[in-house]
Amino acid sequence: MFGNLFEEDYSSVSENQYGKGKKLKTKALEPPAPREFTNLSGIRNQGGTCYLNSLLQTLHFTPEFREALFSLGPEELGSLEDKDKPDAKVRIIPLQLQRLFAQLLLLDQEAASTIDLTDSFGWSSDEEMRQHDVQELNRILFSALETSLVGTSGHDLIDRLYHGTIVNQIVCKECMNVSEKQEDFLDLTVAVKNVSGLEDALRNMYVEEEVFDCDNLYHCGTCDRLVEAAKSAKLRKLPPFLTVSLLRFNFDFVKCERYKETSCYTFPLQINLKPFCEQSELEDLEYIYDLFSVIIHRGGCYGGHYHVYIKDVDHLGNWQFQEEKSKTDVNLKALQNEESDDPVMVLQTILLQEENNQIPLDQLGQKLLKKTGITWNKKYRKQHGPLRKFLQLHPQVFLLSSDESTVSLPKSHPVWAESDLPRNHAQIVRTLASEPPGLTENATCPHWFDINDSRVHPIREQDITQQFQGKESAYMLFYRKSKLQRPSEARANPRHRVPSHLLKEMDAANTQLQMRRAECDSANSSFELHLHLGPHYRFFNGALHPMFSQTESVWNLTFDKRKTLGDLRQSIFQLLEFWEGDMVLSVAKRVPAGLHVYHTLDGDELTLCEAEIADGEDIFVWNGVEVGGVQIQTGSECEPLLFHVLRLETSGEGATREQWVESSHVFAANAEMGALFRVLAVPAGAILLNSAETADEEHWTAIPKDDLTKTLREQGLRDGSVILVQGLDSDDSSLLPKQAIRTSSAKETSWLHVRNLCQLDPEEKQVQIPAALNTVVFDIRIKAIEELKLMKELAENSCLRPIDRTGKLLRPVPDRCTLEEAEVKLGSSLGLCPGKAPTSSQLFLFFALGTDIEPGAEMEVIVEETASVRDCLKIMLEKAGQPGDMWHLRKMDWCYEPGEPLCEEDATLKELMISSGDTLLLIEGKLPPPGSLKVPIWWYQPPGLSGHWEHRGHPTCTTSQCTTWGGTPSQGAPGPKPTEVSLLYLGSVEISEEASLMELKAQAMALPSATELTLRSTALLRAWTVENKRLGRLLRTDRQQLKEYKLGQRAGICLEPLPKEESLSPQDVLLRTQLRIPGERAYTLPVDLVWDTTRGWTAGSLRQRVANFYSLPVEKIEIAKYFPEKFEWLPISSWNQQVSKRKKKKNQDTLQGGPYYLKDGDTIGVKNVLVDDEEDLSTISHDTGKGNQEQLAVGKKKSREVLRTQRSDMLSSAGTPTRPRGPEASLSIHVGSFR
Repeated sequence: MFGNLFEEDYSSVSENQYGKGKKLKTKALEPPAPREFTNLSGIRNQGGTCYLNSLLQTLHFTPEFREALFSLGPEELGSLEDKDKPDAKVRIIPLQLQRLFAQLLLLDQEAASTIDLTDSFGWSSDEEMRQHDVQELNRILFSALETSLVGTSGHDLIDRLYHGTIVNQIVCKECMNVSEKQEDFLDLTVAVKNVSGLEDALRNMYVEEEVFDCDNLYHCGTCDRLVEAAKSAKLRKLPPFLTVSLLRFNFDFVKCERYKETSCYTFPLQINLKPFCEQSELEDLEYIYDLFSVIIHRGGCYGGHYHVYIKDVDHLGNWQFQEEKSKTDVNLKALQNEESDDPVMVLQTILLQEENNQIPLDQLGQKLLKKTGITWNKKYRKQHGPLRKFLQLHPQVFLLSSDESTVSLPKSHPVWAESDLPRNHAQIVRTLASEPPGLTENATCPHWFDINDSRVHPIREQDITQQFQGKESAYMLFYRKSKLQRPSEARANPRHRVPSHLLKEMDAANTQLQMRRAECDSANSSFELHLHLGPHYRFFNGALHPMFSQTESVWNLTFDKRKTLGDLRQSIFQLLEFWEGDMVLSVAKRVPAGLHVYHTLDGDELTLCEAEIADGEDIFVWNGVEVGGVQIQTGSECEPLLFHVLRLETSGEGATREQWVESSHVFAANAEMGALFRVLAVPAGAILLNSAETADEEHWTAIPKDDLTKTLREQGLRDGSVILVQGLDSDDSSLLPKQAIRTSSAKETSWLHVRNLCQLDPEEKQVQIPAALNTVVFDIRIKAIEELKLMKELAENSCLRPIDRTGKLLRPVPDRCTLEEAEVKLGSSLGLCPGKAPTSSQLFLFFALGTDIEPGAEMEVIVEETASVRDCLKIMLEKAGQPGDMWHLRKMDWCYEPGEPLCEEDATLKELMISSGDTLLLIEGKLPPPGSLKVPIWWYQPPGLSGHWEHRGHPTCTTSQCTTWGGTPSQGAPGPKPTEVSLLYLGSVEISEEASLMELKAQAMALPSATELTLRSTALLRAWTVENKRLGRLLRTDRQQLKEYKLGQRAGICLEPLPKEESLSPQDVLLRTQLRIPGERAYTLPVDLVWDTTRGWTAGSLRQRVANFYSLPVEKIEIAKYFPEKFEWLPISSWNQQVSKRKKKKNQDTLQGGPYYLKDGDTIGVKNVLVDDEEDLSTISHDTGKGNQEQLAVGKKKSREVLRTQRSDMLSSAGTPTRPRGPEASLSIHVGSFR
């Protein structure tokens, strides 16, 4: 997924094409690339450490943090050289941070590495590949630093720079008593949802008050009673650096999934915190903060990528944009189009844009090529000579160093008058002779950079607004006090306040980098050439071949690719002292027929790179005309091709015996097909072609007479092609060989196992058939029938079917396909089965009855892909012997479970994307027509309320009709055993989606099972949805259409009888309340309670409603919600669900949210504390249920362990390596003890 994440020493070794005449060449590991034009260093990503890189860059560009860390010397932190000593106290994390910051400041490399730092964290390679939350890392890293700096002068570094305090106050409206609590913070966490921006969020947190009144009063300690009060929070102490974490990730309790808040959230570049502070008498500058870093998250809540926008406070980088940087390049490009041929002007303009107007001489030509698109040799060498000589002839303009390795402009270089220059040239001189790049901007303009792991590029301040919203948006904000000013000596000075030992280390490292780059540049600039000497070669059989050994015929030469062809020719002259006459260098290539010359190298002024000569190139050295007296044809059009020719020859004394003879011949690619008859001494006849990759005689094709004038290349022939030549006097029956002519190599040929599944007691049960990927399935089937000694009639009525690991027969493979096309792997097993394979327009399908499929219960059928679902269903029912038409089809999904039904009975299988090998399930029951629902109806009788209704002959619950609903609200009713509520199945109702809920109730009352119940009106029925055999949603409005409830195809409806009509509004919540019996671990029977939530889903409002219902004082009751799936009660307290009545923002903390998730039908337990002081809310039945759950969990765990062991044994026996999936680990940094 992540590619090459870490630097590894990969060595590249070339293959020896020429035996002993070729040396092995190893490519050394290249040094890290130097910094780019921004002059800032990025940080390499170790696989998932982008969050760490973004935070480290922010700390690095916080000069006060960086310099405070640099101020701690080795006498306090220790030395990294002593970290392995047993008694040494070395504070590794601060030391590694110091070194990393020094590298980011001073080391000339594109990106620094954090491997040493993460090693000091105690992280493994798995941790470095796992992405974490940057807000979490910020807190953990600060905690680790505080622990690491204990006992040093920097023990308060984090506290001094980032620590602030918040004061929370509650003021009693009666006695005006103030209850105060102070909180510390290192970062402020602010909401994003339903908030327009940072200032709005701070206003909600530190300006607006929460009012406690009405049913949500505050208990004052001074007044000793519930009173009205106001709660507020203020910032008491502001840190020099303010970190703000944005809560972009939330949880949707309806969908039960996490999501990222991507709405617009603005934040200012400068913010005044005075309105949010407790004290406001200080100077205004004490409250003003400037934004200097924005950590950005791109992606969703389950993954993504971090990068950071950073303000360069000290102007350490080169803040220059590419379009501005390229203005000079555009002007230099214009030089190419000017008629002026003045090379002095061209070279001077290039030098003017270099640092100190100086450049190495070997780079000047490359700069010229890069900037103008033309080389010195092509443009000026013919008129002005070599570049070095030209510079020597102009000492008044160009200054060469003593060793002539660098060229520069004199400090007092001449400046031409603009009137003496062309207009375009004068403009370029003005542009390049002005200030150096990056210094033309306003000194007060903020310099912002986007640092994305290793990449650093400048951005404008207005680009920050792009991160207000979307999937790529701001996640953490960092502000610094505006009054914090940097000293002038720190500006553009990366060495400022860096300790001397780190300066020496970085200087030494830079020197080492320069040496490595020089060595690497030299190594990369030289490559190896293979010189083939013409006098040592001879021409025969269509190609060049060495007359002597390979060592004598091929010379290896290592040469600098920056040099020219003329230099190469001169070097070869010096090597070959015996050479006489002209020397021509040509590019050659080894082909199967021998060595062939392609094109001659012309242009001695071209470098080897410009001549497109590659490393390991073959160079043929000759006179350009002939080799050994034979004139040589060159070029790709006459490339020699090596063919295998098959001819039918006669042998024996009477010349009556014929046999096929294979011989190799070489022909030029531009030779005509008819030339084969002349070379092979055949007067006339037929030519047939067969590709060397084909092992089947069916692919022989005859060449028409009209095509005999085409060349071999035009006919599509290549090296290794097989040609069959037939004379006119040969018998037509022998036009093709009687035995298959196989030309596949041994490496391509493998085998398949074919099992005989056609006869019960065969002579041979299994044979091994040789095959290749391009072998046709038909050939394998026929060969298997012969070797299994089966009847020849099976050739017309049999097929091959792959066998999987479990022994199951898969769909047949078509005869016309090759093994590769049929996706049959070599070495696998096939079954030879009776019956023909499906044609290209047919589908082979598996099908079974019902949803519980036992092994071997699947049946098979072949149908046309144009058949409809109705026809396919009819065919399957006939084959399965099932009468009637009350069936429908479902397709088995990828996890071998019944999928959605095939509702469109008139649609074809092809239109529904049913393919061969799919499994369809025959399910009993006819599908309702489109727009209709088939709804199962259940009956729910609340316990203890049967006295309100009369039942006549209540039907007995059977296993198929009645199910126990163990999670009903009546759990915990009185008695030693829990009261179990049964859901009675009444039947199914087919009804239109347009029908109303009232019509559904009326049809349900008409069901035969419902006639046994005394039901007077649909208005006395309450409807619920049934979800996993539990009551789900309450369906309130009788006149609402069913489609508006979005029931779906599988939803059921449960009806509950009512003693009287009810009318529930959308704000009403129906709850089941049970009063705890004092002195007993039991509750009364449940009673329905309707709670009006118009004033909010608050705990105080619910407590008041319950107290009124039971006529008890609100302060003398306790309520709790029952969770039947856990057999647990969760107390509902007013003090942990306080509601704030704010002016502009409605509080989101309600009983609808966690941890209660209150909804219709939930059970609420009520305890009267006046007569019941027991803290335990559970009952005996709860203890029993919990114990059963624990036993069930233990049993499941053991079953999983046994299954895991069995799978591990199976995989290990199969030789398949397994990798256990570890649990999700939290982020941590390991720190030693320094106290």
